Amino acid sequence: MGCNHTIHKNSHHFGWDNSIEPVLSVTPGQTVEVETIDSSGGQLDKASTVDDLATLSFDHVNPVTGPIHIEGAEPGDAVAVTFLDFRPSGWGWTANIPGFGLLADQFPEPALHIWSYDATSMVPAAFGAGGKVPLKPFVGTIGLAMAEPGLHSVVPPRRVGGNLDIRDNAVGTTLYLPVEVAGGLLSLGDTHAAQGDGEICGTAIESPMTVALKIELLKDARIPFPRFETDGPVTRHLDASGYRATTGIGPDLMQAARDAVSGMIDWITGQTGMSATDAYMLCSVCGDLRISEIVDMPNWTVSFYFPKSVLDA
Repeated sequence: MGCNHTIHKNSHHFGWDNSIEPVLSVTPGQTVEVETIDSSGGQLDKASTVDDLATLSFDHVNPVTGPIHIEGAEPGDAVAVTFLDFRPSGWGWTANIPGFGLLADQFPEPALHIWSYDATSMVPAAFGAGGKVPLKPFVGTIGLAMAEPGLHSVVPPRRVGGNLDIRDNAVGTTLYLPVEVAGGLLSLGDTHAAQGDGEICGTAIESPMTVALKIELLKDARIPFPRFETDGPVTRHLDASGYRATTGIGPDLMQAARDAVSGMIDWITGQTGMSATDAYMLCSVCGDLRISEIVDMPNWTVSFYFPKSVLDA
């Protein structure tokens, strides 16, 4: 990838902690190649079965590689990370983990799908006989250390970043993260080969890969939360054939989101004969959950967009 520095996946940690010693120090403007582990922390692999989910330790999920010290970074600044390139591994997994996900109460049984895809051509990946999913590698978890001392879980996103799961943190995007501690202490992991907006079942195509990025510094930026900018359209890989969409409408956005997703699962199972659990996982990796309207009180509209290309390919 031709970067100034390389960090291997063995330099990883579980949880944000500003006392963790940095594995690398960079000056603003330098590039880094970062090797990541999948979000299971290596507990799942190409040969895993659904039985392996029963022994999954949540103390070792979402490992992040780093931290990286950025010279000159001080509280009040912002670190700008531009994603330059991804070198995918060619495999990944999607799971329904009991107790996790938007519809956890409706899907209490574990399920696991192991993906295999062409890491060079990156053609759409087959979901068994259930269609093909266009791929768009991105970083799911990336953030800086918090000012608050101690170890903090990687699972929830935070003001300084973390488990953002924004599928547009892909090639060409620049992500801006607010600095709370000297040096910033940047870490990243949880790379995905594809994900829909919302990641509704709680997992995407979880896939280890190597990421090339450029790190820059904005002094005294004073941003309250992460921001990002893309270099072009964000759905260009799915737009060609259009979408089918279901909605949820009511005074509670979470319930409206659940209703919209449930409607799409019902449509997919009715049209294809696919199991509801498989439809749920498929929606998580390629369907987009969007707030369509949030002003016409007392009811709000949430829509779930499913790309026609996945099932019509």
